Amino acid sequence: MDVHAPRSALRSALRAAGVADGYYWIEGVHEPAPTPPDFAYLRADGQGAWELGTYERGEWRPLARGLAEAEACRRMLRLLT
Repeated sequence: MDVHAPRSALRSALRAAGVADGYYWIEGVHEPAPTPPDFAYLRADGQGAWELGTYERGEWRPLARGLAEAEACRRMLRLLT
């Protein structure tokens, strides 16, 4: 069983939509190195929920917090496509 299933599906959907790899960061699935200067991100909040946001000019800027993983993935896909 793939514990990253929703995030892996999100990565596949973003690639299929032609979204450049440097535009997003998905914890545990797609963490570009070197880290791009600006990108949308999806990361665990440490309390069993997920945070969606943007990283710009050295600042993490949450757009939504406390999301279920599947909902966070849906929102990120809408944000980037």
